[in-house]
Amino acid sequence: MTVRILIVDDHPVVRHGLRTLLGVQEGWEVVDEAADGLEALEKADRLSPDVILLDISMPKMNGLEACRLIRKAQPASEILIVTQHDSPQMMRDALEAGARGYVVKSNAGRDLLAAVEAASQHRPVVLGDAPTSEEAG
Repeated sequence: MTVRILIVDDHPVVRHGLRTLLGVQEGWEVVDEAADGLEALEKADRLSPDVILLDISMPKMNGLEACRLIRKAQPASEILIVTQHDSPQMMRDALEAGARGYVVKSNAGRDLLAAVEAASQHRPVVLGDAPTSEEAG
């Protein structure tokens, strides 16, 4: 089975880097990219991807709001927040919005492939130095 992935980030360089990183995995296909939250909603609805990589800070609609709306419209799609925000509070907000996991961009080279693998199998995403529930409060 092919894992179908949608990449959502407002920076073309980041989208290209994520596409390149994911492209080496056999059985994974990046089905499309989106540059903002509204485009993410439309493409998630049209494509029904297995995994959506979603930035938080974007124009038109931020990633947390997009996450909430996508969870309602596409409950079978798993969402991974991929962001520059290395904050326990932001991670809590993302998980409460319905994200399966949270990957800090500075750790994407190390953590992203394992996170996508876990999310694609509807398993919890547990990363090396992510804040624990005690640290996250």
